[in-house]
Amino acid sequence: QWAEIEVGGIRSRVSVALIDDVAVGDYLIVHAGFAIARLDIEEAEKSLALFDEIAAHLKTADALHPRLP
Repeated sequence: QWAEIEVGGIRSRVSVALIDDVAVGDYLIVHAGFAIARLDIEEAEKSLALFDEIAAHLKTADALHPRLP
């Protein structure tokens, strides 16, 4: 009961033993190598958009090394 997943171009193998009827294209929440929940497409797309926004923000020098007031 294993699946290959891809996040941000990185592939990993995770256990899907805790989730019933996992299918290709499902969005899953994964923790410590285990799929622990399935997300609907709308919820998953919102989460991925937030992760993209955070990643873009962290690419700025000020975000990585903020200046103290």
